Amino acid sequence: MKKWISTLLPITTIFVLTSFGPMGFLSNNVEVPEILKTDLDRPTLVVSEEVALEEISDNLVFLGEEFIGFKEELGFKESQGRYDTINKLGYLGKYQFGKSTLKMLGISDADNFLQSPEQQEKAFKLNVARNKWILRRYIKIFSGKIINGTEITESGIIASAHLAGAGNVKKYLRSYGREDTSDVFGSSVGYYMKKFGGFDISSVAQKHNPKF
Repeated sequence: MKKWISTLLPITTIFVLTSFGPMGFLSNNVEVPEILKTDLDRPTLVVSEEVALEEISDNLVFLGEEFIGFKEELGFKESQGRYDTINKLGYLGKYQFGKSTLKMLGISDADNFLQSPEQQEKAFKLNVARNKWILRRYIKIFSGKIINGTEITESGIIASAHLAGAGNVKKYLRSYGREDTSDVFGSSVGYYMKKFGGFDISSVAQKHNPKF
């Protein structure tokens, strides 16, 4: 009997170890706790090149709901956040400024503007302050109202003014959405009113005729 035990014991031990592996009796189906997982355990998000940039923009939260989030999301919509871009109509930079608006802000050197992220960020903030002043009564009267299913907010009004100018925003609000203006790429005042609504941009004060 002792002879048989001494012969079978090593064989049994080998069978057990090879069946369950070095982790003892743990099954391969046991879920690893989240806190113990490494990056290799987590799925990787793969975005197809065929996914439109607009879809990415609509589904990602960038920098929150304050002014920085507002300007970065608007900059992404305008130019994918690129400071050095010029579109086919000649609009410049991250926020796609027209030369006439730049002159209004006191910027005459478009080439230098295109190469300066600092100037572009300052120009955007000045233009927000300018549009806030121009549209101050409309912001007060229409904020909180519902037009075409969208709640009107200060940030939506200012984004729409960046797209189409303050005059076209006034027309949209006065007509309660019946007079809607679109650019050559199909973006409208109503679309910007919805897409960029709800941001807190109170950190930028209204200013009459701000200059660089």
